[in-house]
Amino acid sequence: MQQPQPSDARAPAKSEVSNVPVRKECNIPGKQAWMLWHTVFEIDQVYQPIKAIGKGAYGVVCSAKNTATGDKVAIKKITSAFENLTDAKRTLREIKLLRHLRQENIIAIIDIMQPPNKDKFNDVYIVNELMDTDLHQIIRSSQPLSDDHYQYFIYQQMSYIEI
Repeated sequence: MQQPQPSDARAPAKSEVSNVPVRKECNIPGKQAWMLWHTVFEIDQVYQPIKAIGKGAYGVVCSAKNTATGDKVAIKKITSAFENLTDAKRTLREIKLLRHLRQENIIAIIDIMQPPNKDKFNDVYIVNELMDTDLHQIIRSSQPLSDDHYQYFIYQQMSYIEI
């Protein structure tokens, strides 16, 4: 009977899966690279990442500080945004809607980072206002929602509509 061989797969180092940014080497002028939740962020040098704050089907979001203004922002990296037509349309739709809907109850786009090279343009970085939470987190929290909560959510949604 053959002895089991030790696995060549290694467990990831704590810093590789941490929400704390780890600086990586970057050879792109004007950019810096950081590792957050197994994702490399190649972002403009004006932004200093703080920590990863969210992950979804279309990307990873980190909080960051704009070192020029001191403002805290959220940077969403949409990985392989142009891999298929559906993802490309979804990304474009998000950008167009958020740029058009300028209202206090809807998160605003502050910046869209320019790609370093048009030929290797795969990932999109959208810089938004940093919010304390989002509706998804509130709905999924263990805190029971009251009628006042629901009324406020509907008010927020309706406040943009002009009749």
